[in-house]
Amino acid sequence: MKEQKRLKNERKYENWKELPSGGRLYRYDVKGRSGWYSSYIKEVDNRENTIRFFQEVYDGNGRLIEIHHKYPEDKGHQTV
Repeated sequence: MKEQKRLKNERKYENWKELPSGGRLYRYDVKGRSGWYSSYIKEVDNRENTIRFFQEVYDGNGRLIEIHHKYPEDKGHQTV
């Protein structure tokens, strides 16, 4: 089961890094039409179970302007 989850995450997310805890931090970037971009970030434990999932929104200059925590609790968009 862990291997299936890992393969699915690797296909879905462009980049990932190993965490000292044995888990991973997956990242998928989406470019907007007006120069901004958004990153979807998923942190998983060593069994590939989702610990947290959130979105970071950057302006055209690469500055972080919003974070939207989606899991485990949806906190909505928060201005940075």
